[in-house]
Amino acid sequence: MENYFDIAFTPAVRAMQEQKGSIGVYDRSTTDSTPDALEPAEVELISTRDSFYMATVTESGWPYVQHKGGEAGFVKALDATTIGWIERRGNRQYVGSGNITADGRVALIFVDYPSRTRLKLFGRATYHAQPSPELVAALEGEDVRGDGAITVEITATNWNCPKYITPRYTARQVASEASRAASVSGRASSPSTCSSTARS
Repeated sequence: MENYFDIAFTPAVRAMQEQKGSIGVYDRSTTDSTPDALEPAEVELISTRDSFYMATVTESGWPYVQHKGGEAGFVKALDATTIGWIERRGNRQYVGSGNITADGRVALIFVDYPSRTRLKLFGRATYHAQPSPELVAALEGEDVRGDGAITVEITATNWNCPKYITPRYTARQVASEASRAASVSGRASSPSTCSSTARS
């Protein structure tokens, strides 16, 4: 894997940092050692999300960003540096998958909104129009009405700051927390089973 900032900090970006006075903040980041594999915390975040954002590159050079969603955990870690998912049937425009067939470079963002945690990744993606049975099984897609599969060889990762991430909760998370709160409240208001003996 590579250093995230070696990819993100192009000469134009470094020139802007110099102009804005922030270049010194990131000098150390560009020399940090890079891991050989996804870290456990990264795998945990990726493999428990129900959505993420993916940017691909069009043949005309324009960026294309899309929201990808499914059941929680639909993105799987296939090995130490590869993730993948079954493509869900959508509007059948195939902009993202088409872009990948011409240029596999992608940028992904995974967000855990309740904890305001954000992970950014660079990688090289492959679109599998007819994924093998082995890949479908690894992605647990046997019962998914899919439209191919995408795998991404992760090139670099970066945990991003939580600033400006508004905590958001799914309906299931709200219901679970409300149930837990009601249970706690019910226990707190229950009559005491302790008895006291009056003294004469």
